[in-house]
Amino acid sequence: MKMTLSALAAAMVMTVTSMPADAQVNHRQWRQDQRIERGYSNGRLTPREARRLDAQQRRIDRYEYRSRRDRGGLSRYERARIDRKQDRASRNIWRKKHNYRGY
Repeated sequence: MKMTLSALAAAMVMTVTSMPADAQVNHRQWRQDQRIERGYSNGRLTPREARRLDAQQRRIDRYEYRSRRDRGGLSRYERARIDRKQDRASRNIWRKKHNYRGY
């Protein structure tokens, strides 16, 4: 059982690391959007919290779009900045989903 789980974990790590960095950014953005949607639909997020989290995601999207447009891709510095923004957004999603203000 342990061998199976470790093999599965290794396969997942290889899959994520083999993805191009741009695809990782987009996939992470998609996952965070799904977390917001699930939180709103199950009542853990109020409508106002969901709107604010969505607005934060849109700001990250706009920054990514502008960065790609400038040079035709993302530099490692821009990618690192997007990662930090997504880390902050992920923390905000978790905090809002666990503040017990939902319905």
